[in-house]
Amino acid sequence: METDKPSGNRLHLAISTHDIEATVDDYSKRVGARPCLHIAGEYALWRTALLNLSVRKTTDTPSGVVRHVGWEVPDTAPNSEVFTCETDVNGLVWERFTAQQQADEINDIWVDEHYQPNQSNK
Repeated sequence: METDKPSGNRLHLAISTHDIEATVDDYSKRVGARPCLHIAGEYALWRTALLNLSVRKTTDTPSGVVRHVGWEVPDTAPNSEVFTCETDVNGLVWERFTAQQQADEINDIWVDEHYQPNQSNK
């Protein structure tokens, strides 16, 4: 199957959890790396060559539920300046965003983090 997706995309998975610390320990082993951002008790983000994985503590969603999926696209991708969010035929939300757009969202929620992609963070 052909797609119009440019190379360099990372698959994005956003998962809910009730225990960030246990999830960070477990997923770090599974991913083979520590998160590039870890907000104690609230959020963690891994960015590898192929995967953009975020986990967020939620009280309104069961632990382990996929909150949404999508693509992190390079800043140079066509229409990369536009964040998109669509729902597929199964009701699953798909987002398309750049690393900087994700960083901006993180910094809007956790204003003291000053997270920037491609930098060493907590």
